[in-house]
Amino acid sequence: MKYYAGLDLGGTFVKGGIVDETGAIVRADKIPTGKDRPYGEIAADMAGLVRKIAADANVSMSDVAAVGIGSPGTIDSKNGVIYYSNNIAWNNVPLCAEIEKNLGIRAFVTNDANAAALGEAWCGAGRKYGSIVFITLGTGVGGGVIIDGKLFQGFRSAGAELGHVVIRMGGAQCTCGRKGCFEAYASATALIRQTREAMEKHPESKLWDLCGGDLEKVEGKTAFDGQALGDETAKRIVSRYVKYLAEGLVNICNEFRPEAIVLGGGVCGAGDVLLKPLKRRINRYIYGGTKYAPVKVVIASLGNDAGLVGAVKYAIDCVSAR
Repeated sequence: MKYYAGLDLGGTFVKGGIVDETGAIVRADKIPTGKDRPYGEIAADMAGLVRKIAADANVSMSDVAAVGIGSPGTIDSKNGVIYYSNNIAWNNVPLCAEIEKNLGIRAFVTNDANAAALGEAWCGAGRKYGSIVFITLGTGVGGGVIIDGKLFQGFRSAGAELGHVVIRMGGAQCTCGRKGCFEAYASATALIRQTREAMEKHPESKLWDLCGGDLEKVEGKTAFDGQALGDETAKRIVSRYVKYLAEGLVNICNEFRPEAIVLGGGVCGAGDVLLKPLKRRINRYIYGGTKYAPVKVVIASLGNDAGLVGAVKYAIDCVSAR
């Protein structure tokens, strides 16, 4: 049995794991990132985490074939460099070289959303499909594209920034500098903003009771909870949010025509209340209809493990290609 190390690098924590060649996590752990430190220190701690997990799992480091890393930001995967990451304030960081120096094992890095897409395609909700688009609805909208079983990364690994497709020209300000991006309307952050704006216009709404009269306590699920109570304001928020989400997903379907869209993120906890109207709208507006090339919409199943498992799959694919 071959083993691989996976690392999911975040702004707050680094999650690591030893994963076997079938995608099963043997053991996992995490450490604080400490993102304000020099990158060499962070990389050394990441390597130390791999050693600790391997020891805890009774796996010899000589049996670890490679290390796969998922990192936020723009990644030069070919050279193993984090070109830019605002989450960790890194520029041109040779992360793979640092990991290899510390562990003596080959290391490979890709964008964290790409890693999550690979994880879901390999062992999660997308495993039945040859081509998927993974979309995560969180602070922003991230995504990864798998075409015929292979990760699409674009020129210099900078492609598939799916959250920054404009769905409303001149619309809401996006953190990227443009206006009207998919992310500015369909992220959990956007849904929270939309909920607060609606509440301010409707002081009679039951949504105020759900958050104890405090706008700062509004969450991504607040509008869905209000809809379940029959609140009219909440119903309108959810209906509009579904339209925004469908608008972006229809564009993505028309561009890539995957077999399935795999949705991740806390918003998806709404289940069929979100999925059913979303599927109807996608099926209604997708180019050419759904008879010839239907697109499934499914909820991601790996949760927080998707990035870790997918980072390992990326390493396996890189080793196989060499």
